[in-house]
Amino acid sequence: MGSARITTYDVAKAAGVSQPTVSRVFSRSASVDPAKVERVRAVARELGYIPNLVARSLNSGNSFRIGIVLAYLKNGFFGEALQDLSKALNKQGYSVTVYFAGNSSDEVDAIIDDLLADQVDGIVLASISLSNKLVARVRKSGIPCVLFNRGQSDPDVSMVTASNFEGGKQATEFLIKAGHSRIAHLAGWRKALNGVDRSNGFMAAMQATGLEPLACVDCHFRRNVAMVETRKLFAQAEVPDALFVANDHMAFGVLEVLREELGLRVPEEVSVIGYDDAPMAQWKTFDLTTVRQPLPQMIDATAKMLLSEISDTKHKPQKVEIPGELIIRGTARIPAGLHRTKTET
Repeated sequence: MGSARITTYDVAKAAGVSQPTVSRVFSRSASVDPAKVERVRAVARELGYIPNLVARSLNSGNSFRIGIVLAYLKNGFFGEALQDLSKALNKQGYSVTVYFAGNSSDEVDAIIDDLLADQVDGIVLASISLSNKLVARVRKSGIPCVLFNRGQSDPDVSMVTASNFEGGKQATEFLIKAGHSRIAHLAGWRKALNGVDRSNGFMAAMQATGLEPLACVDCHFRRNVAMVETRKLFAQAEVPDALFVANDHMAFGVLEVLREELGLRVPEEVSVIGYDDAPMAQWKTFDLTTVRQPLPQMIDATAKMLLSEISDTKHKPQKVEIPGELIIRGTARIPAGLHRTKTET
């Protein structure tokens, strides 16, 4: 029998359930018993049933598509986040389309045009390097939007971030407790609130103990810039004995310079702490001590927040900050009384 002739009534009869149950299964409703979901899907595959997504969109007035906008995927943290966020939205019955945008006016305008043309129900802006202009254009379009891992001082925008100030403060306190005093910070980007908050946390920890930063350099969250700035720091008369790097993507490049180019021992001669806990951080090659962003909680909060705004256009914007965790590995001297983190993911 051809798939075009199979209906939800046929699937319901063969699976021994009601037609509304079949409809709820293919709209990914959480109200259906998992055993029934498995049975209905198995029968549908056997019969060759294909859900009519066009009809579903017409009936509901929604496209059931979410746009996720990124600037790049070079940072492994964003690759993992994109995968997990897509899965979370898929479970709620939404397909995901990924858009890449830079910060030029032409690129911003083109992305907005694409989002409007695709009639997405909601948007996740998932990169700290996306411009404020893009955020403003998305807001003006009226499409529900949540910023993921990107803070902004706009009371009318919903956002989910880690507690970046506390993370920066915690990383720096760890270095100070380990006996470091010549600490430099390879910062993120002064136009991104995430980077600013991490830097402010760094400065707060330094000031609390009366220490002056050896350097605090804006690296734009770019690996190549962080590598150049590391070379400059270690060409000076007074060199750092510790580095707090604003994300792991940069920290990997910093470690390459320290170990391969300068022949320095990490952490014996210089300690390095990153931020994110990107997948490569736990590789033996890097074994990076870093501040872990609470990705599962951030994904869950982002999906719930966006779907709430889609279902209720009068839903008030929310700002959620979720505490992270310092993951102690092998690139930073460990203070007395503390130990390497045992649980790895």
